[in-house]
Amino acid sequence: METSHHILIQDSGKLDKIPSDSVDLVVTSPPYPMIEMWDGLFTGRGSDVEKALEKGEGQNAFELMHRMLDPVWNEAFRVLKKGGFACINIGDAVRTIHSDFAIYSNHTRILQHLLQIGFTVLPSIIWRKQTNAPNKFMGSGMLPAGAYVTLEHEYILILRKGGKRKFSNDPEKTNRRRSAIFWEERNFYFSDIWFDIKGSRQELNDKDLRKRSAAFPFELAYRLINMYSVKNDTVLDPFLGTGTTLAAALTAARNSIGCEIEPKFIDTIMGIKNNIIRLAGETIETRLNAHLSFVAERTAAGKPIKHRNLPYGFPVMTLQETELIINELIEVTQMTKNSLRAVHSEHPQPDFCRNKTPSPVCMPTEKIKAQTNIQLELF
Repeated sequence: METSHHILIQDSGKLDKIPSDSVDLVVTSPPYPMIEMWDGLFTGRGSDVEKALEKGEGQNAFELMHRMLDPVWNEAFRVLKKGGFACINIGDAVRTIHSDFAIYSNHTRILQHLLQIGFTVLPSIIWRKQTNAPNKFMGSGMLPAGAYVTLEHEYILILRKGGKRKFSNDPEKTNRRRSAIFWEERNFYFSDIWFDIKGSRQELNDKDLRKRSAAFPFELAYRLINMYSVKNDTVLDPFLGTGTTLAAALTAARNSIGCEIEPKFIDTIMGIKNNIIRLAGETIETRLNAHLSFVAERTAAGKPIKHRNLPYGFPVMTLQETELIINELIEVTQMTKNSLRAVHSEHPQPDFCRNKTPSPVCMPTEKIKAQTNIQLELF
């Protein structure tokens, strides 16, 4: 299993280096129009935006900002394969301009454009961030009728290019089965409201970079990648930022491509190599332990579990989970200034094997380090 990762440090709107119909999944979070922390990004690239804000023309500024994002969505559609998905994390904005308070519906405006260029819109996910204080209010507080509902959620827009993806030959079908998620994960992930993922605060030393980063939590990207792609797929993030999607793709044994307008992010992106093995290991261990806890609770309740996973030997709910294996990231090295090389195991983690007799699938990871390779290139 050999995969690669490419990052284009350039204008996010210029994705012409990526071939058409070459990407399986887009996972991204763009700068949010009409959120003040990103005003500089939009005004710096279009004087009309700054003029509109100065004049108090909120709706005009909102539209001008989105016209800067539209070309990126056009390119995302072009590079996606037929049957490929796009997952876009976006929040609406509330803002007072010249004493006029209003909401600017970013998710609606983006969906409008995505429909126009040919995407099929699927049910979205509401990400309930719960980042505000519990006693918050906006407007006149307890006095009617000038208070406003607080905004504590964002959207994850789910779209597909063309019809349902097909897995035609035996290798593709086998890879799909090995990329399965657990039954209990499926029931949780494919809910239309996510309560469990908290908002992500950027831990960057450079305050200017912090203002320019629209990073979402690692868990959000990792979950979406497992939901809408299989191993060896290529994942694109056209607004790469600090590299969250890249880290999630590495953890999930997927290829990835990222574009970022800010060259200063490269050190942060390349710094992923310092912590990703630990983060990936913790993430995978959490998933496997959660499954074993689910099995224990269901067994204690006297409920049946009819199938057994072949690599690990533990019980699973469905036949579709019997070949599931979560590949462990065991090595990441920097090859050049702009490239990383990573190694995954093709064998289950010995600590989670429940097979009664020794089996080749439970070989210690130290013996199979050279069996899989993942490469990252920045250019």
